[in-house]
Amino acid sequence: MRSIDEGRGRVYLDHNATTPVDPAVLAAMEPYLRELFGNPSSVETIEGSVAAAAVERAREQVAAAIGARPNEIIFTGSCTEADNLAILGVARAHPDKRHLITTKVEHAAVLGPARALERDGWRLTLIDVDERGVVDPAAIAAAIAPDTCLVSVMGANNEVGALQPIRRIGEICAERGVLFHSDLAQLATYVEVDVEREGLHLASLSAHKAYGPKGIGALYVRSRRPRARIVPIMHGGGQERGLRPGTVPTPLAVGMGEAMAIAGRTRAAEAPRLRALCDLFRARLLSSLDGVVLNGPAVERLPNNLSFSIEGVEPYALVRLMAEHCTFSASSACGSARVETSHVLLAMFGDCARARRAFRVAPGRFTVEADVAAAAGRMVEAVATLREAAHAA
Repeated sequence: MRSIDEGRGRVYLDHNATTPVDPAVLAAMEPYLRELFGNPSSVETIEGSVAAAAVERAREQVAAAIGARPNEIIFTGSCTEADNLAILGVARAHPDKRHLITTKVEHAAVLGPARALERDGWRLTLIDVDERGVVDPAAIAAAIAPDTCLVSVMGANNEVGALQPIRRIGEICAERGVLFHSDLAQLATYVEVDVEREGLHLASLSAHKAYGPKGIGALYVRSRRPRARIVPIMHGGGQERGLRPGTVPTPLAVGMGEAMAIAGRTRAAEAPRLRALCDLFRARLLSSLDGVVLNGPAVERLPNNLSFSIEGVEPYALVRLMAEHCTFSASSACGSARVETSHVLLAMFGDCARARRAFRVAPGRFTVEADVAAAAGRMVEAVATLREAAHAA
C-alpha cells in the first residue's frame, strides 16, 4: 500500500482496527499450513510432536514479548475470548467475591462479560475518565471493596489512543490484594510491556493487532505468587492447562508467536517513527483547517493513533468521500438503522458535537511519510468540499 499520489493504491490508516500480516509472519506460518500439519495434542506421533514443539516455541515468543513465563500463556481464539476467559473465569473462581471494577471506556470485549456478570447478580462499578480519556488511579482505589474480585483496565484506548496508568493501578491492586487484568491488544505492539513491572495478574493479547493472523489471541495468567486463579468458561478437551479446550491451531499460534517476537524487537524504533508520522499528519490538518481538535492526551498516547473532531464535518461523510484514496475509521458505531455515538467519546465529552464528529487515523509498520502527506492533503480537500456543500445547502 503505497502513496496515493503514486497511483498504486489506497493508503491504509486504520491499524488500530486491524493490521496486515507481516510477510515474515506469513513465511513462518506457511510450513504449518502445508506439510507440517500434525495435531499438537497428538504428541505420540512424529507429526504431532513437531506441531507441539512449534506451539511451545510460539508460547515462548509471546511470553518473552511481555515479560511472562511460557507456562503463563494460554492460546485462545481471539483477544475477545481472552477477555471473557479472564473476567468470567476469575468471577467463577471466586464466588464469595461478587464485585468487579472496570472503566466506561473499555472495549466491548470487557464491558460485555462484565455486564453479563452484573445481570447474574455481581456488582459492577464503572469508573469515569477525564476529557483525555484517562482514568484516575485514585478512583480505582476508592472503588475497591472487601468483595472486589477483579479490576480490569485497558492498557491503551483503541479509539483515542489514551495510555492508561496501569502500573500505578497495578500497585494499588497489589496493596489491596485484588487481581488486576488489562486488555493489551493495542499496547503491546508499540509500547514496551512487562507484566511483572506493571503488576498484572492477567493480560489479553491479539495477534491481528500485531501484524499477525486473525483467529488467535492469548491470555497471560500469572503463575507466580500471587497466583491468578481462574476456571474455564468452556469445556471439552484438556488443552491449554484445561482452561481453553480445542485443538490449538498450529499455524495461527506460530504466526502470533512470530508477530509478537517482531513487535518486541522493533517497537523501540517503530514507536518514534510512527509518532513522527502522526505529528506530520496533525500539523498538516491544524495548519490548513480551522475547527480541528485532537481527542485524547496530547503526549501520553499510542504512537500510531490520532483522533480528531472537525467542526461542521460528519465523520461518515468524510470516510465515504475519501474511500477511494484512504482508509480510516469514524468513531461512531453505524448500525442498520442509526448511527450511535461511541461510548468512549460519550464518557469523555458527553453527548455533544465533538463526540459525534470524532474519527481516527492510525498509520502502521508499512506506512511511509509520502502516504501520510498525501492522505492529509486529500483530507484537507475533502473537508473543504464537505463544508462548501453544507454552506450551499
